[in-house]
Amino acid sequence: MVMVPLAEKGNFLHIYEFRVKPGHEEEFIRLFDEFDYSDGNPMHKSAAQVKDGVLCRDTADPTRFYLLGEWADIKEHARIRKILAEEIKPAFVQHIEGGGAAFVPRYAEVVSSTPEHILNKA
Repeated sequence: MVMVPLAEKGNFLHIYEFRVKPGHEEEFIRLFDEFDYSDGNPMHKSAAQVKDGVLCRDTADPTRFYLLGEWADIKEHARIRKILAEEIKPAFVQHIEGGGAAFVPRYAEVVSSTPEHILNKA
């Protein structure tokens, strides 16, 4: 198995943590996937996106979700996120507790990542 780091030093992760209204979890996932993998998602058209995001569900609380992705430029991510929130308004957001106001990421700079020589030994 080839090892690769989750993210590269110097890049940024967007980390969303939010709850979906109880009973709407499966519909949320369906609508999220429908939008995320469509041609209408401007995030996927940006050269600043390094790795596509992943949607994760908390194993202890099925209404809690996390969305993580890697970007080279968080200002570009924030610019596109604003377009999503104010203009596109994807349908999946209606199932998030607090709506669009709750669908805002935290940004984290990747300050340490497995060095290439360590990866090559694996």
